[in-house]
Amino acid sequence: MRMNTKQHWDAVYGNKTPDQVSWTQEKPEISLQLIEATGLAKTAKIIDVGGGDSKLVDYLLEAGYQHITILDISAKALEKAKKRLGEKASKVRWIVSDISTFEPEETYDLWHDRAAFHFLTSKEEIEHYQAIASKCVRDSLIIGTFSKEGPTKCSGLEISQYDAVELSKVFENHFTKIECLSTNHETPFGTLQNFQFCRFRKLK
Repeated sequence: MRMNTKQHWDAVYGNKTPDQVSWTQEKPEISLQLIEATGLAKTAKIIDVGGGDSKLVDYLLEAGYQHITILDISAKALEKAKKRLGEKASKVRWIVSDISTFEPEETYDLWHDRAAFHFLTSKEEIEHYQAIASKCVRDSLIIGTFSKEGPTKCSGLEISQYDAVELSKVFENHFTKIECLSTNHETPFGTLQNFQFCRFRKLK
């Protein structure tokens, strides 16, 4: 595990409130829209990679999804999410892991990742991510990254920018592109960050 990265994110989530970090969304509209578009049943197994203390899990529970896993490198981020959810947290599986070394123990119908994948900047990390997704995703893959018009860094760390063509190429050996869209995320500070989202389906 990249301990310096883990320590970085534990420090961020330990010292900052949601309105002090750029990625906070009151309601993750695009993610919810893309998840609904998969047409998967409420019994589908969903993993949110890099979910942190995102409110996506709140809305998925509210919508009736029954098998949700949240993975994040920061235990502090997941503790915040559990505290916010209260008793509902027991309905969710929580995994503390660096995605670049994650070894899944089960398969998922849907893999969602908003703003975790773009932190992988080395060929080895990206290839490992591809390998995990190809092995453990049964149906749908949703990835959201900073676009070519988006930031070049986040929280002081380098990121990789993608457009729809590049993002599709990363996963083309195992997934086919269903739809891609770009969207502006307004940060709690009132600035705009442009994201590239793509929804893929597993090749049979």
